[in-house]
Amino acid sequence: MSKIAFMFPGQGSQYVGMSQDFYEQFEESKAVFETATSLLGFSMEDLCFKENDQLNITEYTQVAMLTASTAILKKVESMGIKPDVTVGLSLGEYNALIASSVLTFEEAVKVVRERGILMQNAVPVGLGAMAAVLGAKKELIEEVCENTKGIVSIANYNCPGQIVISGEVEAVEKASEALKEQGAKRVIPLNVSGPFHSPMLKEAGEQLVKVLDTVEIKKPVVPYVANVNAKMITEAEPIKELLGQQVSSSVRFEQSIEALLEDGVDTFIEMGPGKTLSGFVKKVNRKVNVINIEKVEDLEKLKEISQC
Repeated sequence: MSKIAFMFPGQGSQYVGMSQDFYEQFEESKAVFETATSLLGFSMEDLCFKENDQLNITEYTQVAMLTASTAILKKVESMGIKPDVTVGLSLGEYNALIASSVLTFEEAVKVVRERGILMQNAVPVGLGAMAAVLGAKKELIEEVCENTKGIVSIANYNCPGQIVISGEVEAVEKASEALKEQGAKRVIPLNVSGPFHSPMLKEAGEQLVKVLDTVEIKKPVVPYVANVNAKMITEAEPIKELLGQQVSSSVRFEQSIEALLEDGVDTFIEMGPGKTLSGFVKKVNRKVNVINIEKVEDLEKLKEISQC
């Protein structure tokens, strides 16, 4: 019997116009945007659908991505398609929590708004950096980071051959040079506003836990896979601490996909802007069924899926 995982992308996939066709065609999707606008005090429709300077600023990006992906999720749910497990990349973990009924969208959007602000303000601009490392083994990258003076560590284990490092500017630069010297195909500096998922954001994660104290975290209706440890989470108790740790810990997405494959998942449905996660899954295992839902016409791909 087929097992389905819902997947949700993280920051970096955003673009003007994301989920606009869902907003215009489906009431359940429109309601998500209207709820965000009502709770946040600014127009989520303007943020996501009109050219602006805020969409790529972390404190706005995160709530915009959460809203755009949830708008798609609500339409997919209305079609009677349900997951056996959920997973998200970094910010996308909050969409996974919504899909697993751990948080309501109303709760998640308030938490994510604070998360974005905390992460934006955690490290002064210019002190932190991130870089994507292509074509190097994770063991080599871990070793180089460990042996580089200063703060630098792995932020994202995305998929085989693609890992992101994060930390202090000078340390990231030194590690990048060392990795190129030791055979990495490419090391690409990322245009980001901070050293996300590095120890430099530990305090932001601790402050986030206090924000999470203000919402009700419920037992997952279906399990979700946590970024921090790539383990299936089936109880409410560890979730708050895991989300706090996630801000400054490595995102173990590749390991999360491996855990889902071991659990028998054979269909992965990515919901949200872009196709990034679908590409990552294919690099882990090319044989599984991967569907991405980004536009309304993509819903046609779901007709082949039947719930037993």
